[in-house]
Amino acid sequence: MRVLLMGAGGVGTAISRIAARRTFLTHVTVADYDLSRAEAAVAALGPAETRFDAVRADASDEAAVTALLSSGGYDVLLNATDPRFVMPLFRAALGAGTHYLDMAMSLSYPDPDRPYERCGVRLGDAQFELADAWRTADRLALVGMGVEPGLSDVFARHAADELFDEIEELGVRDGANLTVDGYEFAPSFNIWTTIEECLNPPVVYEEGRGWFTTEPFSEAEVFDFPEGIGPVECVNVEHEEVLLMPRWLKARRVTFKYGLGEDFIGKLKTLRALGLDSTEPVTVPGPDGPVRVSPRDVVAACLPDPATLGDRMSGKTCAGTWVKGTRNGAPREVYLYHVVDNEWSMSEYGCQAVVWQTAVNPVVALELLASGVWKGAGVLGPEALPARPFLDLLTAYGSPWGMREQ
Repeated sequence: MRVLLMGAGGVGTAISRIAARRTFLTHVTVADYDLSRAEAAVAALGPAETRFDAVRADASDEAAVTALLSSGGYDVLLNATDPRFVMPLFRAALGAGTHYLDMAMSLSYPDPDRPYERCGVRLGDAQFELADAWRTADRLALVGMGVEPGLSDVFARHAADELFDEIEELGVRDGANLTVDGYEFAPSFNIWTTIEECLNPPVVYEEGRGWFTTEPFSEAEVFDFPEGIGPVECVNVEHEEVLLMPRWLKARRVTFKYGLGEDFIGKLKTLRALGLDSTEPVTVPGPDGPVRVSPRDVVAACLPDPATLGDRMSGKTCAGTWVKGTRNGAPREVYLYHVVDNEWSMSEYGCQAVVWQTAVNPVVALELLASGVWKGAGVLGPEALPARPFLDLLTAYGSPWGMREQ
């Protein structure tokens, strides 16, 4: 399998390190707007690893990426950029006749009149509008295949296939006890994406009502996370799983709640109050005259790169899906989860826990596609494909998952 990996940030670099240990890949090109980042990701693999090379590529330039895919004979475009670049890369893969895989879906836009009641443009809507074109081309676009979305959706499919007869609620719950020494505010994941998902209206799905929105950080609850993480307050956050799971799985309710913490929520609210969450450029003075810059990009530039925080981080991160329903006529609740210890991921891969946990899942998915165990055409989420082969292979990668009866 020949893969074009777009994006050499924290997740892209972790993907390259995980993928280098697998034999199913024949060639991987790591591409980034900043060539030095792509070259660094490849160089870290060592001189003996000759299957990887680095090129400069602009993820916003659809025509150039299409040409790169066609000239290189790639089988798959793996998108490890932030959600702004989903659609040009998605269209480029379709235009070049390659398969496509991402970890975050096309952007949402709130309803202009009632943003905290009804959906406007939903996450992934722009991609699903092209589903017929992907089916006609007999190519697969596997969307939302990171950890959340991604592994959380695989857990939901596993619950539906093997653990429950009827499902009342699928509730993704994400929490951690990670700390970063030396910083008052240092998000462990891309701040651009974090602002986007945390400050947009969260989406909830209910059978008979469909998708609707609520206020940001609504419906707080305390969820007890496994393996020593413990109780963490979680709140509603906009996320792809709520938009994906109901398309293939039957559940009366689907939610996503994230353990952000009071301090983190307060800082996000302050960014919004100051207008620093905006993606619309503003004019500011520069040494050579006025320049146009996005406030959100300024925030990102002022914060440390999450990929560089591993040496200062300690603790664990947990991603999982809580499922409530019935089995053999009796009530049942389980939490299917995946925990990564930062000390382990740093010692084993040199990657901090959050980016490594995101990165391992698309590599597992690529291996299942390369072997033909997973296959399909059109635009599919992870829950559209059988879960057991994925979970077994994830364990074989040395990163087992767990299940706790609630």
